[in-house]
Amino acid sequence: MLKRIMNRREEENRVRSENRLPPGQSLTQKFPVLHYGPTPRYRPDLSDWDFRIFGLVVEEERWTWEEFMALPRTSVTMDIHCVTRWSKFDTLWEGISLQTLIEEGIVRPKPEANYVIQHCDYNYTTNLPLDVMLLPNVLMATHFDGEPLDVEHGYPLRVVVGTFADRSEDKSAYFWKGGKWLRGLEFRADDRPGFWEQAGYHNEGDPWKEQRFSYS
Repeated sequence: MLKRIMNRREEENRVRSENRLPPGQSLTQKFPVLHYGPTPRYRPDLSDWDFRIFGLVVEEERWTWEEFMALPRTSVTMDIHCVTRWSKFDTLWEGISLQTLIEEGIVRPKPEANYVIQHCDYNYTTNLPLDVMLLPNVLMATHFDGEPLDVEHGYPLRVVVGTFADRSEDKSAYFWKGGKWLRGLEFRADDRPGFWEQAGYHNEGDPWKEQRFSYS
């Protein structure tokens, strides 16, 4: 156990020296499970699952699981930071990038669209500006570390907002800004705070600015 603690401290010191550990955060080698409410259960073939693109788009879409999985896919390696003060580094995710869907004309937001609301099971929502959702460090993920997501981590689909090791993207957010059990994206002209944002969490949630709560 002592060796494990020492290894964790050495790894934490390394990422801190590389300017990858946001203020107030600690490295974890585990993957904590945190969410509000029950965990959804789906049929094994996901025949009861669909995904919607709606709101301020030229054409609304509704995809089955098979149709969604046929969309262009990508993989990214990112660091992730939870508002509860843990950070996990060099995590590998695979899924669908909204940036790619828009570049390929599969999703066509209207000019007045400025925000994207993530709609998840049990009416959970969270919000991000469209320009953040289009960054390469934001992904609609189906796989983590080469395997399908665990149910507790958002299976079959969740949004992941991370940070690249070189900090090449100047916008990021705490992990809660990526909703688990994602079922749709709503494009809007105006912002609409989601579940945790209405409960007092910061609307932007930038880990490098420690934007944990709206009053901080």
